[in-house]
Amino acid sequence: MTMKKSRKDPSLLFNSKWSHRNQETMELNVRCVLLLTLGLCSTLLMTTVAAHQEEEEPIMEMAGDVEDELEDLGLGEELLDGEVEPEEADTPTGPPPAPKVIYKAPEPMGEHFFAESFDRGTLDSWVLSKAKKEDIDEDIAKYDGKWEVEDMKDSKLPGDKGLVLKSRAKHHAISAQLLRPFIFDTKPLIVQYEVNFQQGIDCGGAYVKLLSQTPHLNLDEFVDKTPYTIMFGPDKCGEDYKLHFIFRHKNPKTGEYEEKHAKKPDADLRTYYTDKKTHLYTLVLNPDNSFEVLVDQTVVNSGNLLTDVTPPINPAAEIEDPDDHKPEDWDERPKIQDPDAVKPEDWDEDAPKQIPDEDAVKPDGWLDDQPEYTSDPDAVKPEDWDEDMDGEWEAPQVPNALCETAPGCGAWQRPMIDNPNYKGKWKAPMIDNPNYQGVWKPRKIANPDFFEDLHPFRMTPFIAVGLELWSMSSDIFFDNFFISNERHTAERWANDGWGMKKAAEGAAEPGLVNQMMTAADERPWLWVVYVLTVAVPFVLLIVFFCTGKKAAAPAAADYKKTDEPQPDVKEEEEEKAEEDQVKEEKSQPAAAAEKKSDAEDSPAEKEDEEEEEEEEEAAVNEEGEEEDDEAADQKQEDDVLRRSPRNTKGRKD
Repeated sequence: MTMKKSRKDPSLLFNSKWSHRNQETMELNVRCVLLLTLGLCSTLLMTTVAAHQEEEEPIMEMAGDVEDELEDLGLGEELLDGEVEPEEADTPTGPPPAPKVIYKAPEPMGEHFFAESFDRGTLDSWVLSKAKKEDIDEDIAKYDGKWEVEDMKDSKLPGDKGLVLKSRAKHHAISAQLLRPFIFDTKPLIVQYEVNFQQGIDCGGAYVKLLSQTPHLNLDEFVDKTPYTIMFGPDKCGEDYKLHFIFRHKNPKTGEYEEKHAKKPDADLRTYYTDKKTHLYTLVLNPDNSFEVLVDQTVVNSGNLLTDVTPPINPAAEIEDPDDHKPEDWDERPKIQDPDAVKPEDWDEDAPKQIPDEDAVKPDGWLDDQPEYTSDPDAVKPEDWDEDMDGEWEAPQVPNALCETAPGCGAWQRPMIDNPNYKGKWKAPMIDNPNYQGVWKPRKIANPDFFEDLHPFRMTPFIAVGLELWSMSSDIFFDNFFISNERHTAERWANDGWGMKKAAEGAAEPGLVNQMMTAADERPWLWVVYVLTVAVPFVLLIVFFCTGKKAAAPAAADYKKTDEPQPDVKEEEEEKAEEDQVKEEKSQPAAAAEKKSDAEDSPAEKEDEEEEEEEEEAAVNEEGEEEDDEAADQKQEDDVLRRSPRNTKGRKD
């Protein structure tokens, strides 16, 4: 009885795998093509949309943005100056014009002590100082700097006027009185105003002074020494960018005033001085002694009057006794030279640090008779050379051409080396000072000027606002001064004034694409950055999707090209089955003997079995990478049937 196994046709299996591989390759190529097409379409779509927005509808879109922003500020739709007419067909393309916005002066609401927008166009409520500065030259002592009320240059809000410092290198002083004095009691102080450095700022200030309420206050004589309660605002000279908050504190014991400076802001203030934009400066001082300094409604500095000002509000309780002096025998030296040390006898202090190298030999070819430098043979005495005035003319020295190829020229000298016997000046070693008494300090005594003021917020009341400035730059624009004790009232005033300017300036600024194009025109190398920024991620994405496929297993044709045996997946299982069969044969000697006799009586059957095994191995080699699990299971089944005693008996019968 012969066992036959069903086998798949190797050619059909190879064709099936080849078709599957071709299908995967086609799918991969289609996916790459679709991805490339999608990327190109997205790029073209973005470019088209950007061009459409910039060329066809820029004005309406910008006007809509301004309208939305103004509505958020509570300014209403009446600020927009009608509809913006679309551009005509023959109008040349270019940057869109800024939307026209009608300026509406802010109106003070709520509790306030001072509000000035300068929109009346006059300085009726302001007083120009007629005083002179003391202790300086007469030519620059006068406060003769010019002030004007006018529109801002390049204003985005026609009709918005402000106070402009017009002169350079002059003293300016102008002030205005409050509606009523501000008294520091249980409510906060909010001071805010706007500044625009239209021409930039080289050296000068734009701070305000809140002038103290005193019996002798005369605004006509407003000078730098006029008493003030608070000085607040920007100041710049060179590369030092400051934002002052200074207040004068009264000593309760002596009655004298001392300036206290708030700590320096951690924020970078450079932009506020260089961008030529209008910025809102705000000081908030609370009854709990906390303070905040804001620029454009963003906190740039904060702290407490008791801990974050210099010098401190309250002096130290103890001070060093000014009458205490260090004793003459006080020894502060922690180390001294050992007085018992003796210089060794072999210590040679006169030995030189370097000596000539006795082992050195003059190189061959050294030109002893040739100088390193010679007179320039091509030099000619200048025609205007006067030997009586200039002395005897000599040609300039140039390197000797003969020394360029030689090891050296001139008298040869041995090179210097470090002297191994050099020790230098002998000094006694240092030891701990047995008489060391430590660093002397004067004793502490109670501070006779000590006081404790826990409420520095309660400052001297002020009655006026003043600008006392020196500037090397002109056209500094001030606007929308406001002083209140209600923060929400001050914020409403800021939104009605500075908020409108911010919205108009933001609407007039070019879009992101225009800004990038303008920057690239000024700096052509930015085009490379733009291209790389777009191209590199796109290329990486394509490479990831198109080459991320794992390498496929070898096809059947690869196996058919070689006669080498291929590894069998179930080889270890077959070896284990054979070992189990050997053990079984040993345990049953009779069955083994019968099996052996059957094999001797039937050599033809043994040859048939060997031929079947060879045919099976050849078929496996030809089929290549046929289904591994199926082939292994079938081969194991054949081995079991072939080696089974029951099968042997059947063949014998």
